Amino acid sequence: MQEIGTKLLESKLPRLLDVASSLTNAEEHRGDLLVTLPKEKIREVISFLKPSYNVMMDLFALDYLKLNQVTPERFAVVYNLFSMDLKARVFLKTWINDSRPETDSIYDLYKAANWFEREVWDLFGIQFKNHPNLQRILCHVDFLGHPMRKDYPSDHYQRLKNAAPPSGF
Repeated sequence: MQEIGTKLLESKLPRLLDVASSLTNAEEHRGDLLVTLPKEKIREVISFLKPSYNVMMDLFALDYLKLNQVTPERFAVVYNLFSMDLKARVFLKTWINDSRPETDSIYDLYKAANWFEREVWDLFGIQFKNHPNLQRILCHVDFLGHPMRKDYPSDHYQRLKNAAPPSGF
């Protein structure tokens, strides 16, 4: 990691480098911290931050397929955590490859992650390992594909064949 990012982390989250020494990058934008890390470290880092950053504000994905910029992988998953005590926000970003789009689930650490992970899976097709109920919540059950992917055809229409709710409701 860059020297500037290391100093920034030491000032904002002093013990984070002890927990996860393989962080890729750290930047600050308007007082918020953005930390980039490998997907294998996401559970470890979020478990470390959970006592201080007690609110999960959001979890979302980005598809960089048609962006005119070199990126490490096609997808990124971003975790937005907020500390009520510190009045501070931290964003954790991890890159996900296209050939096997998956990362670890954190639904057991933050209950809100359950729905956020389902939404990301439904719209982008990114799997969350060990998620208890990874099924569609925005697209209908018979929907084929993931509509927020940049290679999904924008004029592709899929008719709803059966309006009955899926089992389990």
